[in-house]
Amino acid sequence: MRKLTLAAAVAAVAFAVPAYAQDMSSTDTTTAQSDSSQRMDDAPKAPDGSRAFGIDPYVAVMGGWEQFDNERNPAGIPQAVNANGTIRRGYKLDGALVQGIVGFNVPLGPVFVGAEGNVAKSVSGDIDWEYGAAGRFGFRAGDSGLFYGKVGYQWVNFDRFGKDSPDYNDVTYGIGAEFGPKDIGLGGITGRSGFRIRTEVSTFGSAHSFRPMAGLVTHF
Repeated sequence: MRKLTLAAAVAAVAFAVPAYAQDMSSTDTTTAQSDSSQRMDDAPKAPDGSRAFGIDPYVAVMGGWEQFDNERNPAGIPQAVNANGTIRRGYKLDGALVQGIVGFNVPLGPVFVGAEGNVAKSVSGDIDWEYGAAGRFGFRAGDSGLFYGKVGYQWVNFDRFGKDSPDYNDVTYGIGAEFGPKDIGLGGITGRSGFRIRTEVSTFGSAHSFRPMAGLVTHF
């Protein structure tokens, strides 16, 4: 009888110890997850609720128009002239553009810096291709807004000057803004998936062109 009682006691302990260990492990895991979630909640956040620091890559498709003035410029873009050699004051090179962009932002709390490259193709007018790169800097606002300035370098090739047209290049400057769905009153259709509408105005060289653009930016 004692042997049966002893065997039963040993069996009970054998089953109880692993069960206790499993329960402790589960408790520790839950506690660790809770602590981790708490740390994430306490981490600094940008105004849109995303992480305050990191790398934020994106792509964009934009459309717009650019018009160049008919003045002398450091890039060497030829001026349009009349038959008698005088400047054609009423003529300006221009074209409608479709542009692709690849870039990244580096959030720094409420502000950010970043860089991007672009390629644009004219769908009508005097321009053939454009391409370049720029740095961006600005601040974040609202639930998912960005306001920024940019400085870069741009190359322009004109269909107007034929197939042998060289690429004219100069510094480019611009300002712009991006707004997410909630910021423009759409009720957060895409939440924080990263879709934003971008509007931008830039210029080639020392204000030798006017270039308004608008499009969709996808952050991922």
